[in-house]
Amino acid sequence: MDKPLQSFQKLLAIMDELRSKCPWDSEQTFDSLRYLTIEETYELSDAIIEKKYEDIGKELGDLLLHIVFYAKIGEEQNLFNIETVIHNICEKLIRRHPHIFGEVQVHSVDEVKENWEKIKLKEGSKSVLGGVPNSLPAMVKACRIQEKARGAGFDWENKEQVWEKVQEELAEFHQEKERNSEKMEDEFGDILFALINYARFIHINPEDALEKTNRKFIKRFNFLEENAKQQGRLLSDMTLLEMERLWQKAKEI
Repeated sequence: MDKPLQSFQKLLAIMDELRSKCPWDSEQTFDSLRYLTIEETYELSDAIIEKKYEDIGKELGDLLLHIVFYAKIGEEQNLFNIETVIHNICEKLIRRHPHIFGEVQVHSVDEVKENWEKIKLKEGSKSVLGGVPNSLPAMVKACRIQEKARGAGFDWENKEQVWEKVQEELAEFHQEKERNSEKMEDEFGDILFALINYARFIHINPEDALEKTNRKFIKRFNFLEENAKQQGRLLSDMTLLEMERLWQKAKEI
């Protein structure tokens, strides 16, 4: 037997043991695991952003454990098992890649995406956007909505048009801001949606970009706090000018 199959069988055997003998593992349910799975997914995301490749391997193991755990619970309730899970994804991949496993010809990534969405609709999806989870974070959700709309052929022709839309939304927000209108929130949302769209056109992941900025801000702000501490002061006791000088030093690090 191949080593990957042996490793997977070992994991399944360990899961069986844990489920039958460990007090904690034996009481877990779909619902109790859900939040832990989300946490593990974010830990994987952190490792990817930080390019900690050894940690990526470890976090993938944690996610694989969760998949096996869900499959074990499903088997106990006669709902599905790990074989069902693997069979379903294999069948889906074959069905949605007719350019690999069939006679369909494609010439670009965009054509692959378009075919994917068309196949989903044939399979019974009511809308191209139907596969976007409601609970996704808003920025990730906007990215997925735009990608799926593009897969259906609904998109701008070039990035210049998208940038013009960003400028248009900024102008509309400014008008509502001047009136102190209740529509300010709506217009601000439109700005974000347009910026995310533009990021897609210039091949920037807005979620990754914002997270990198978050981490950069945290690093620089920690520098301010540490310098204030070294002076025996609180950051809140400093003037804005003093903080700005430290901030400029932090940017040099």
